[in-house]
Amino acid sequence: MTSGGFDEKTSSSQIFLDIVSKKPLFILDVRNEEDYEDWKIEGSSVTSVNVPYFDLLDGLEPLEGKLPDNGPVVVVCAKEGSSEYVAAQLREQGREDVSILQGGMKEWSQYLHPVRVGDVSGGGALYQFVRTGKGCLSYMIVSGEDAMVVDAARQTDVYEAFATKLGVRIRHTVDTHLHADHISGGRELATRTHAQYWLPPADAKRATYRYNPLQNSTQIPVGNKSVRVVAVASPGHTLGSTSLIVDDTYLLSGDILFVESIGRPDLAGKGSDWARHLHQTLYQTYRHLDTDLLVLPAHFSNPSELDEQGRVMARLGTLFQNNSALTIEEASDFHRMVTENLPRQPNAYQEIREVNLGQLVVTDDAAREEMEIGPNRCAVSDHR
Repeated sequence: MTSGGFDEKTSSSQIFLDIVSKKPLFILDVRNEEDYEDWKIEGSSVTSVNVPYFDLLDGLEPLEGKLPDNGPVVVVCAKEGSSEYVAAQLREQGREDVSILQGGMKEWSQYLHPVRVGDVSGGGALYQFVRTGKGCLSYMIVSGEDAMVVDAARQTDVYEAFATKLGVRIRHTVDTHLHADHISGGRELATRTHAQYWLPPADAKRATYRYNPLQNSTQIPVGNKSVRVVAVASPGHTLGSTSLIVDDTYLLSGDILFVESIGRPDLAGKGSDWARHLHQTLYQTYRHLDTDLLVLPAHFSNPSELDEQGRVMARLGTLFQNNSALTIEEASDFHRMVTENLPRQPNAYQEIREVNLGQLVVTDDAAREEMEIGPNRCAVSDHR
């Protein structure tokens, strides 16, 4: 131990890379059992054990037989303090290869990892920002010296730094819908970069700020090479949910269609009404789109959805074959599935909606972090 805390720390970035590369990772999570069962670090190569911190205050006997005989162990807690104590005790008992998760689950929830998805015309590119701890996905479309950011998280500095690194200026920010599981950074990012902010008007009827209306068939050119971004009305998760077709190649589906599930229709208390819209979007609007479009959703539920490069995406035609929610042709059966098979509501989702409408102002960083804590629950089927 030092005055600055425990010396050996593993970053959220390294955890992400280990999960993507399927490197064996042993996690000792010392949060309470309820928090652990609700939300934890997962992956095909992750082994995770939960022994609450308070069970370890009188000694490490509760860990007997639960840790590997050798190999690295990463101790995880909510913010860092409890894991420091447990890791130090393990070191004192002679275990050398012990580290703590830097910043704890708080930092894991906020970490964004940029991954290059692919090219756009004119030499540009599309990037996906993976927020693994929250299951959120956001995007940056780059063309020439300009960029557009879609479904930005509230960590706006990440997008600004990435744009600076690429030598581009953010000209547009877009929210595909009114988010209920995390605080949107789209409007703040637009203000900070003097960009245009776009939002579907059906989701913004109670908004307290000005925005550009993102409506069906709206076209937004990006860069001097004019990468074309076309809006497609896709109601169902929210009444204003809007997908974006980018460069006739990519389909940014927001919270309508995921790789392993579909968006839930009930977060505004209108699940029965909006289920009909959701069925129409998926079984009519999406069915008439090019099946070769690469679907890029705004969320994912399982680390298994990450490919070998850390991206979450799938061909639209493949999803119509493999995503079970896209195989329920009968509207009544679909309605039953999306209204009866729902997980718990996201944490503080009503307050988050109010923040994203500008009706509630929360400036305290700790309070904003607490509102977002836990997994996303925007899908009909919760796989966590």
